[in-house]
Amino acid sequence: MDNFYGGAERLGVEQDRGKDLHMEKIRVLLADDHTVVRQGLRVLLEAESDIVVVGEAETGRQAVQQAKKLVPDVVVMDIAMPNLNGLEATRQIVKEVPSAKLLVLSSYNDDEYVHQVTEAGATGYLLKQTAATDLINAVRETRNGNAFFSPAISKRLVERYREAFLQGALIKKRTDLLTSREAEVLQLIAEGRANKQIAAELCISIKTVEKHRQQVMNKLNIHDIAGLTRYAISKGIVEGGARLQA
Repeated sequence: MDNFYGGAERLGVEQDRGKDLHMEKIRVLLADDHTVVRQGLRVLLEAESDIVVVGEAETGRQAVQQAKKLVPDVVVMDIAMPNLNGLEATRQIVKEVPSAKLLVLSSYNDDEYVHQVTEAGATGYLLKQTAATDLINAVRETRNGNAFFSPAISKRLVERYREAFLQGALIKKRTDLLTSREAEVLQLIAEGRANKQIAAELCISIKTVEKHRQQVMNKLNIHDIAGLTRYAISKGIVEGGARLQA
């Protein structure tokens, strides 16, 4: 009898181990234009038994392509990236890969960015200086569809909504002036791309690029490249400093 119960106990342990081995891991795609940051995030996340990094991207456009190819559970997305910023990449991934959850990891501690990415479909927003345990918990919570914000951001959001409620004011959802394609064109203009380069990047005709450029200028009431660049920087569409060259 002892052998029977001992065997049954061992069998139970082996079955539990089998469950662990076959446990479905959270599949993560990392999108950040800094290689060192991506490497650090990969090491941190893959130290957890229930998380695996399935891919990396250094531009927003690569992130969209990789998301469609790999169909990850969670995309950890930076905001400031070349070619296509994290905000527009988030919009496109939410549309193209609805099963993927978006977790923004950014150095921008500004309410405007938080509102923009959450309206774009992101489930969570963490600051890059956040604790490692917050990131790991955020990936797990985001995978389950739960909102997760850095403590400082969460506190501000709660205070904002409380104040609005007490004042009887409605929190109006922001409506972007530009379409997703127009925002892409704006970013490439601000990065110093010529119409021909933009056309090649977006696989559209030069005439279409010119049409989008004119629509952007008309909607923003900004009719010079320098002004468009300043606007793009002020909205976090591109990082401040010198315009990037192709």
